[in-house]
Amino acid sequence: MATAPTGGNAAPAPVRGRSTRQRTAVAAALDEVDEFRSAQDLHDMLKHRGDSVGLTTVYRTLQSLADAGEVDVLRTSDGESVYRRCSTDDHHHHLVCRVCGKAVEVEGPAVEQWAETIAAQHGYVNVAHTVEIFGTCAECASAAAK
Repeated sequence: MATAPTGGNAAPAPVRGRSTRQRTAVAAALDEVDEFRSAQDLHDMLKHRGDSVGLTTVYRTLQSLADAGEVDVLRTSDGESVYRRCSTDDHHHHLVCRVCGKAVEVEGPAVEQWAETIAAQHGYVNVAHTVEIFGTCAECASAAAK
């Protein structure tokens, strides 16, 4: 089980596609957060630190990074897409705290086997899936119990 890398002073991960100042700024913002963030949240982060990046550019960059497999994307219960830098290139799932947004990348061999079996039973090939598990992390549960 792996967790997302923490921010810090590390250089931002390279951005595939046409390299621009704006794309680099979005990638750097993603490197600074561990939890899933919306495009609007990332845009606000950039604006508050003085980076001039339009919201449309943030959306386009996030979609490009998602298409390249460089960021994970979740759809929240209200339908909003949220993004986070992948800490692994391997297929994985997420355990996400509903309170603080902390996310842990987890493997799910039983889920993988089930998906392949159910697809084969129905004659499907080239299947893909996503599984996200939402709950309350230990820290938030402990704080709520106080």
